[in-house]
Amino acid sequence: MLRTVTLLGACALALAACQKRTLPPGDREICYQVVREDGELKYNKLPGTQPDLENCAAALEAIRVRFLQMGGSTRTMVGAYQGNFIFLQREGIFTSPSMEQNRYLALVRTGDGRLAIPGAMPRAPAP
Repeated sequence: MLRTVTLLGACALALAACQKRTLPPGDREICYQVVREDGELKYNKLPGTQPDLENCAAALEAIRVRFLQMGGSTRTMVGAYQGNFIFLQREGIFTSPSMEQNRYLALVRTGDGRLAIPGAMPRAPAP
């Protein structure tokens, strides 16, 4: 029985390793806006360089806000920076090494809509 379970577990890991993953470009200090056109991802390079993921996320957030001010309706956006995808969502900024993998929280939104590193904002005192 243990041998069968071990064999099934090994097969599951082997299949998971073969899963196709969509990987972003790994260019240093280059920030991209990612859009889907005709089922393919298109990487639009933002002007200038960004020293880190937080600055890239802030530049993408500025673009998202500008689009909304011009009458756009897109509330989410996808970007890429140094081999990681960046997902701008209502809850905050998430990052992932591929489109198919889990997303991890990188920045949270404060009460007034700004972005902050998780844990940087003071918590309300417990009652």
